[in-house]
Amino acid sequence: MMDADLSQRAKLTALGRVLRDLHKQLIQVETQHFGVVGSPLEHLHLVVNHPHFSWLQKLSGLMAQMDERLDEPEDISVADAFAFRAAIEELIGPNEKGDMAFRAKYNALLHDSPDIVMAHGAVRQILVGIAPQN
Repeated sequence: MMDADLSQRAKLTALGRVLRDLHKQLIQVETQHFGVVGSPLEHLHLVVNHPHFSWLQKLSGLMAQMDERLDEPEDISVADAFAFRAAIEELIGPNEKGDMAFRAKYNALLHDSPDIVMAHGAVRQILVGIAPQN
């Protein structure tokens, strides 16, 4: 493995950690808005299948793609890492050409929850370190 790969791999690994925390916070707040959910298994079923939570699937899918890429032995280039940054920024900002339906729901929760604000800040901090190639 090259040093560049280790660096990009470390950045994506750190990004995965903070994204999981953000995702968890979003699910917690959406669950409070939804109401009683029952057992953890029933909750998981709701998060995966209920329309109330469906907007989060874009973030879930992106996290899964990132995990799959990290599991591959091939080197991770700066361009690979930056592509994940761009995809995340289309969802949570500041990309102006982003997914506005996702962003509307996301921003509403961002304004409602200090925990989401903190998790968002952690994601932004990692994203800033994932720069395009010079």
